[in-house]
Amino acid sequence: MPTAPHDTEYYLDTARELASRVAANADRIEADRQLPTELANEIADNGFFRLLVPRSLGGAELDHPTFRKILEIIATADGSTAWCINQNNVFATDCVRIPEQTAKEIWGEKRAVVTNGPPTASSKAVPVDGGYKLSGHWNFSSGSDHATWIAALVPVWSQDQTDPTGRESFRVMLLPKKDATFVDQWHVNGMRGTGSFSFELEDVFIPESRSYAQTDTIREDGPIYVIPRGLLFGSGFATVALGIARASLSTIIDLAVTKTPVRSTTLVQDQPTTHRLIGEAEAIWRSARAYLQESASAVWESACKNRALTDEERIQLRLASTYAIHKAAEVVDISYGLSGSNAIFPANPINRLFQDIHVITQHAQGRLVHLETAGQFLLGLEPKGNF
Repeated sequence: MPTAPHDTEYYLDTARELASRVAANADRIEADRQLPTELANEIADNGFFRLLVPRSLGGAELDHPTFRKILEIIATADGSTAWCINQNNVFATDCVRIPEQTAKEIWGEKRAVVTNGPPTASSKAVPVDGGYKLSGHWNFSSGSDHATWIAALVPVWSQDQTDPTGRESFRVMLLPKKDATFVDQWHVNGMRGTGSFSFELEDVFIPESRSYAQTDTIREDGPIYVIPRGLLFGSGFATVALGIARASLSTIIDLAVTKTPVRSTTLVQDQPTTHRLIGEAEAIWRSARAYLQESASAVWESACKNRALTDEERIQLRLASTYAIHKAAEVVDISYGLSGSNAIFPANPINRLFQDIHVITQHAQGRLVHLETAGQFLLGLEPKGNF
């Protein structure tokens, strides 16, 4: 496979070019509930689904700060597209623990994308000669339409078992997308364009070489692989949320120049309430972004220098990510409120931004329980949770 370019400015410039194309397709992405094939192919052909894949597999192995800048650029154009870029790239970091030959098989294809989703209670894998028989149902598989492979997290049961044991029994099973049956349950109001469809499998054989545990040893020593995948997801989705919030502020500022509220003769931009709320929203956005930036930078510095992270660094990035998601929602809510009654109509771009941000707050990375984890740590207790 050709070596990917490693020039940071190349990726940032390309991200800006892609963002203009994404913005032009935003209505279509929303209506079709997935990325248009030609747009997804362009993103893939520019290497934007392999930004965190190691160079040994033809990826960019991009530094984390640049990756987050790219997410913010794309998110201001369309949240769903940025979500897919984060989801599909962060999951791809598992390629360093997947059996090497299988990793080469998957990422040897230039447009390779692996989609994944959490299993339902009925999902299970049963060991058989040479591998596993896999059955079940998985939801929320973002980027399903442009994906080429599927990763199914699943508990492994023995032949006579009636219930899985603990989390240690889980493995990830890899299979070509054509081997699964997709189910369209993605009828939602926000983040519609992520194409987060469901898939089902019934007694599909998975060779041992196409399975792995998320605790397996990694083959690469790059700093990006030092950061736990959960924190990459969290900080990435927080960055997407901040990009959506930035877009909402830009939208309301443009609208305020022309909109006169019902029963008023004063433009929105000339009302003192607008002045205060816009100032407040800007302060909220900048403070949340700065905290996320500070925490992510500390993690990246330790990953580069020490190839290890402290609990303090992990906790702060977890806290900053959840905080940024919810503060981004506050910013969008302010923009939505200033838009008045026409914000309830899809023709107003604030409507989509409002729906999108409130889907992100419902995601696992936005759960307020992460604040409890941080509080436990700061009180000197044993923190519980994923950090």
